[in-house]
Amino acid sequence: RQSKTELEGVDARALRLIQDFAAALPGLRVLLDTDVLAAYHGDPAARSVDEVLLCYPGILAIIHHRLAHHLYQAGLPLLARISSELAHSATGIDIHPGAQIGQSFFIDHGTGVVIGETAIIGERVRIYQAVTLGAKRFPSDESGTLHKGLARHPIVEDDVVIYAGATILGRITIGKGSTIGGNVWLTRSVPAESNITQANLQLDCQDKN
Repeated sequence: RQSKTELEGVDARALRLIQDFAAALPGLRVLLDTDVLAAYHGDPAARSVDEVLLCYPGILAIIHHRLAHHLYQAGLPLLARISSELAHSATGIDIHPGAQIGQSFFIDHGTGVVIGETAIIGERVRIYQAVTLGAKRFPSDESGTLHKGLARHPIVEDDVVIYAGATILGRITIGKGSTIGGNVWLTRSVPAESNITQANLQLDCQDKN
């Protein structure tokens, strides 16, 4: 059994975490406003901000993520994961609460999107359905136990667009202003302002051969 002092310490920590969460809400609201506006301005089918806020699965997913990421950083990974999995179940969009995502983030359509724990996404990034920002490999120790917490997911810089079905794996960097075409499989970094398609990847491979 815990002593009275230990219980008081738990209560004090819980109160502090609740107060910190409440204090963070106005800033999270401002950040979410940028996401809603990014969806509204980025989708020609959007008729109003209210439609975006109430109907778009990408917005529901990012709302849950912004809250979950705060909980994750506060040292509450289970609560964070519960929040992210509620959104995953409702939308088909799987964003790990550890992922760092900048403002004005827009997931269009969204079903099948996966964003890993150590992914870092800059500002004004747009991604489409079935995009994966995943790990290329899972290092383990001599006993076969996976190493936890390693940086293993992509870095996506500002103003990048990633089209439907693209798979981007490993700790690589997608340079600022780049466009990644649909169904591209990418495991190497690309510089700023790149335009990566299946066709130019195939040409690149032929040149190397």
